[in-house]
Amino acid sequence: MLSSHSSSRRVTRHLSQLLMSGSLALGITLAGMTGAYAAEGDDAVFPLMKRWAQINYQSTGDAQEKGMEGLGKEARALADQYPSNAHVLTWEGIILASWAKARGGLGALDLAKEAKATLEQAITLDPRGDNASAYVTLGALYDKAPGWPVGFGNDDKAGDVLRKGLEINPMGMDTNFYYADYLASEGEDAKALEHAQKALNGPARPNRELADQELKREIQALIARLK
Repeated sequence: MLSSHSSSRRVTRHLSQLLMSGSLALGITLAGMTGAYAAEGDDAVFPLMKRWAQINYQSTGDAQEKGMEGLGKEARALADQYPSNAHVLTWEGIILASWAKARGGLGALDLAKEAKATLEQAITLDPRGDNASAYVTLGALYDKAPGWPVGFGNDDKAGDVLRKGLEINPMGMDTNFYYADYLASEGEDAKALEHAQKALNGPARPNRELADQELKREIQALIARLK
């Protein structure tokens, strides 16, 4: 549990980053599809996943924001069509969070809040779905979003959510990396390094070559900082 002084310091830092840099430092992840069966609507998600990776990693600036905006609108429409499909909702949440990151500034907060609500709904429908990718993205939102009174960021909730993701996918590249990143922000470098190394050795995700490649670069950069 963080002290009130530590929590206040982190809230101040998050708010300062938001106002000075004009962007939300949201940690966004891509996890593999691992459902035991294909539910109605699942086939429509894969093209969104592929385009998400291309926009997220191969575009910048206005092009990235416009790309995420278009993708976000498509994801919303798909979720309206399949409101009980946890896989669809998980990816709507991931895309909305990425759109918030690309937009930046105070205008991103509403998108981040929408992503949070969508991911929470996905978890309610299928707590173990998508290899814990909903937990990973939700945990990253709690960790990186500004705290009260500006936003919903909360260190303790971030840790709880990310640990739940690890329980579901203990060897995952993304579950371990984002928990390691959280631990590093809490000053727990030794434990963070342990999870970062586990993330680097995590299994590849089927058909997620671009996302895995970019995530490994982030993992290696984190390891270098922690050593």
